[in-house]
Amino acid sequence: MRLDNGHDGYILGSSDAEHERLIRQAKRLAPVTENFFREAGICPGQRVLDLGSGVGDVAMLAGRLVGPSGEVVALERDARSVQCARTRAAEAGLRNVIFVETEIAHFSGDSFFDAAVGRYILQFLPDPVGTLRSLAGRVRPGGIIAFQEASFATCLALSQHLPLWFATVSLLREAAVRYGVNVEMGPALHKAFQDAGLPKPNMRLVMELGHDPEFIQWLSDGVMSGLCPHAETLNLSLDELGDLSTLRRRLEDEVASSNTIVPWIALVGAWCRTPAN
Repeated sequence: MRLDNGHDGYILGSSDAEHERLIRQAKRLAPVTENFFREAGICPGQRVLDLGSGVGDVAMLAGRLVGPSGEVVALERDARSVQCARTRAAEAGLRNVIFVETEIAHFSGDSFFDAAVGRYILQFLPDPVGTLRSLAGRVRPGGIIAFQEASFATCLALSQHLPLWFATVSLLREAAVRYGVNVEMGPALHKAFQDAGLPKPNMRLVMELGHDPEFIQWLSDGVMSGLCPHAETLNLSLDELGDLSTLRRRLEDEVASSNTIVPWIALVGAWCRTPAN
């Protein structure tokens, strides 16, 4: 997939380091996504379509929920990510998860799915409404459409008391905006579902909070993977962050000295049932 500005659709790339970051991130988000899928109605025996599967964490989570009698078909355009996902699924013994290397728009198939899901994917697409509309035609009547997308706004609001943390999150947000990412796709899901001809979705916002070094690592990871390789192209100055080799330590020190918690980027979930015939 490519964005309207001509950039590759995923700003953080598909290096080994990025794969490792995605796996760390997925471990923390797994309980939130599992609860969301259960609420939406993902259950044993269903056939699920997963969009933009990356290294496979959402697809494997769905695979465990639908069980051996169900099936997950996961779409991912990046060959390295697909290979990584296939290896991980095999190691986990998940034979009911199939990874397909394809652009979302190019995927074809005659059979219907019981659900279509995704996490952090619509925000990268140039036409999320069109994608949702297309998905509705692949899901059986009364089936499930369920997506989780980001919102930076709440994260920024809860970060203002920490100058370095706030500056770092602000730069990550600005980089994403300049790259063409919809950084408020989460709240926008309410309108996007309806514009796609779907019912008004059930929605909730979940934000992970933390203070430990492992939690804080998500932000320094984002700088090294997302900002540094693209700062010059995006005309972004990183001077405000100081010495990047010590950024993670300084972020940890700021959080520790404040005796407070810091937020992850909010995860907004929206789900609905497709109209019955």
